[in-house]
Amino acid sequence: MLNKYIVLVVFFVFSINSFGQRNLKTLDGSAKGRGSNKAVFDDTLSNTSSRKVAKNLNAKIQDYKIISRDYDTIYLDTTLSISKEYKFNYLRRDYFNLLPFNNMGQTFNSLSENFFRTVIKPDFGSKAKHYNYMEAGDINYYNVPTPLTELMFKSNFVQGQLLDAFFTVNTSGQFNFSIAYKGMRSLGKYQHILSSSRNFRFTTSYNTKNKRYHLRTHFVDQEIINQENGGLSDEQILEFENGNPEFSDRSLFDPLFEDAENNLKGRRFYFDQSYQIKSKDSLGNNGIKLENFFMIEDKSYTYSQDRNSVFFGDSFVSSNISDQSNYNHINSEFNILYNNNLLGTLSGKLSYDQFNYGYNSLVIIDGQSITNRLKENALSVMGSYKNKIGNFIFSSDLGVNLFGDYKGNFFNAELDFKIREGFNSFIKLNINSNPADFNYRLFQSDYLNYNWQNDFRNENTKQLSFSVDSEKYGVLSSDYSTINNYLYFENKGLGVKPYQHNGTINYFRIKYEKEFKFRNFGLYNTVLFQNVLDGDEVLNVPQLNTRQTFYYENYFFEKALFLQTGLTFSYFTKYSMNAYDPVLAEFYVQNDTSLGNFPRIDFFINAKIQQTRLFLKAEHFNSSYTGYSYYSAPNYPYRDFVIRFGLVWNFFL
Repeated sequence: MLNKYIVLVVFFVFSINSFGQRNLKTLDGSAKGRGSNKAVFDDTLSNTSSRKVAKNLNAKIQDYKIISRDYDTIYLDTTLSISKEYKFNYLRRDYFNLLPFNNMGQTFNSLSENFFRTVIKPDFGSKAKHYNYMEAGDINYYNVPTPLTELMFKSNFVQGQLLDAFFTVNTSGQFNFSIAYKGMRSLGKYQHILSSSRNFRFTTSYNTKNKRYHLRTHFVDQEIINQENGGLSDEQILEFENGNPEFSDRSLFDPLFEDAENNLKGRRFYFDQSYQIKSKDSLGNNGIKLENFFMIEDKSYTYSQDRNSVFFGDSFVSSNISDQSNYNHINSEFNILYNNNLLGTLSGKLSYDQFNYGYNSLVIIDGQSITNRLKENALSVMGSYKNKIGNFIFSSDLGVNLFGDYKGNFFNAELDFKIREGFNSFIKLNINSNPADFNYRLFQSDYLNYNWQNDFRNENTKQLSFSVDSEKYGVLSSDYSTINNYLYFENKGLGVKPYQHNGTINYFRIKYEKEFKFRNFGLYNTVLFQNVLDGDEVLNVPQLNTRQTFYYENYFFEKALFLQTGLTFSYFTKYSMNAYDPVLAEFYVQNDTSLGNFPRIDFFINAKIQQTRLFLKAEHFNSSYTGYSYYSAPNYPYRDFVIRFGLVWNFFL
C-alpha cells in the first residue's frame, strides 16, 4: 500500500513539473449563501483577499468549476470554516448522523434515518460496506482555467495512513480530464481489525465550441477490505467497562475470532451525452435538448474465514469458509428536455435496467433448493417539471416501472419560496415504492443459517418535509415519514435473517443548526430530536443527537498564518443500538442492550500557511475520565483517546 502512495506522489509531482510551476498570488474562495459548503475541495482555504491567480490574471476562483452528474455547478471553495473541520475525515463529508467503528475504514452505525427516496430498482445490499463506495452520483466533473492538484493526508490508528490525491486539467476550452486515487490502510488498536481501501477514479468531459454537444465519462475501480473480529466477548466487555489497566493495550483483548475477512470490489464505466437541438430564442422560448446515459457496473462481495465459528451456527464445511456474491448492472437512459421561460422546464425519460445477481453454486437444505442466480430487467418511464413564478419555485418528478420483473414508483413535489427577505423555505413531499435489495431476496453461505430465498413486498414510504433557512436565525428543518412493509435484519434465535414488518412505522425528526459568532469566537450548534411513534421494535434511533463546537480563530504574523482552535462536544441518548453482522455486512435490529449516553469531546487546531492546511486533533480525550461505556455497536467498543494529524495541499499551476 505504501508503495502505491509513493508512486502516486511521484506522479503528481511529475505532473506539476511537466506543466511548469506557477506561483499562486492570492485566493479568496468564500462563497455567498448557506449552500456554499457543498464544494468538493472542502478542506482547501485561503486567508487572502484577492480572487485572482498570479500569472493568469483572467483566472478567478469562480472559474474552477465543479459539476455534478445532474449538472449542478459550484466553484472551488477555498475557505476554512467549522463545516470544513467536520469534513476532514475518511469519507470527506460531515457524518453527524453516523457513528464510526474503532478503526478507520470500518463501517458506521447510523444515528438517524432518512426515508426520502427516488429509487425504484433493487440495490446490491451489504450496505455496511458502502459508506466509502463511490456511486455514479458521487462522481464530479470539472472545468478549470489552470491545472489543479489536491493532496490530502491523515494519520490512522497504528501503522497506516489515508491519502487522497487528485489532479484535473483542461487541455483546451472544450476538454477536461481528472484522475484521482484515495488509498487507506489502518491496522487498528484491537486484534484482527485491519482496514484497507482504494478508490481510483478517472473522468473526462467534452463540449463543442458552440456548447450544443456535451460528453462526459468516468471509470471507477474500488476495493474495500476489512478484517472482522466479531467484537469482544461478554466476559471481556466486563474488563473493558471496568477500565482494567491490564487491558489499556487494546491488542491484549481476545476478539471472538481472528480469521475472518470481508471484501467489496466494484468497477463501473459510465458516460452521458447531450445535444441541444434548439436553443432558446431571444424571447426565451422553446429550448430542446436530448440526453443519453449509459452505465455498466460489476460488484462482488466476499466473506471468508479459515475455520467455522459457532457464533454463526452450523456450517456445511469446517474450514475455508468462502461466500461470494456477484452483481452486474447495465443501465441505459434516454431523456428529452423542453425549456421555456414562461412554461418552465419539462423532461421525459425512458430507462432500461438489466441485473444479474447471484452465486456459482446451488444450495439444497432439507430437500429444498435455493436458486443460485437472479436475472432480471425493468423498463421505466420518468418525468420532471420545474418552473419559477415570482418568489416561488415549483418542481416535481415521478417514475414508474412499466415492464419487467419489478413493480415500483416514486413521486416528488417541492415548493421553494421566501417567507420574507432573509428567510428561504421549502416544503417537500416524497412518495416511494421500492423492491427489496438483492441480499434480502437471495443469499448463500457456507453457514446454514445464512441461506434464503424470499419474495418480499415492496417497501412503501411517504415523507413530508419542511425547512426554514435564515442567515440570522439558523436552519430549522423537520420531516415526518410513514413506512409500510419495512425491511430489516434481526436475529430471532436462528441466526441473522431478513424480515418484513407488517405494521406502519411513523417516524418524526426535527433539526436545528446555527453558528453564532462574536468577534474571534464562535459556537456552532447542531441539535437533532427524533421519535419513532410506531414500530420502535424494528426501527431504533436515539431521541437526541447533538454536536456543539466552541472555537477561536484569528490571523497571526501579518496574516501569514490563520489559526482555528476549539472543542467539539458530541452526545446522543441511550437507545437499542443496532448490532453488526460481518457475514452479511449489514446491521440488524436488537432490543436487549441499550447503548449511548456517553460524551465525546475533541480538541482541535487547524492552521493555514499559504496553500497548506494543517489539522491536529485530540479525539475523545475525555474517554478515561467519563467511563468506559462507549460503543459503536453491541460488543464493539468506540474509539479511545488518540491524537491524529493531517494536511491538505493545493497546487494551482
